[in-house]
Amino acid sequence: MIRKQENIRTTTKTSPFSGTGNITVRDILESPEEMYQKGRVFCHTTVYAGSGIGYHVHQGESETYYILSGHGTFNDNGVMSEIGPGDVLFTGDQAGHSIEATKGEDIEMIALILYK
Repeated sequence: MIRKQENIRTTTKTSPFSGTGNITVRDILESPEEMYQKGRVFCHTTVYAGSGIGYHVHQGESETYYILSGHGTFNDNGVMSEIGPGDVLFTGDQAGHSIEATKGEDIEMIALILYK
């Protein structure tokens, strides 16, 4: 399969998980079937400067972010950390997280949600 850039499903979300501002999500794979029922999200996400994905807890799944560019703040189950390019952020089953683009620049990242 080849999915050309112009055919990638792109969605803008406002205040995800009661966060702030907007994010844009580009689906790399579009369905659990494309991930052999092992996951539900594999996407390239932009968290715009001053925006954030609100704190949420994962149930029966994990989420990994790979930061491509930008800097910000990550809440790892209550522990706040500064993050930047090349960082890998993992949130396991029954754990929570949030991310904010707090440094005046967009965060570009790959997000992957896998079922437990």
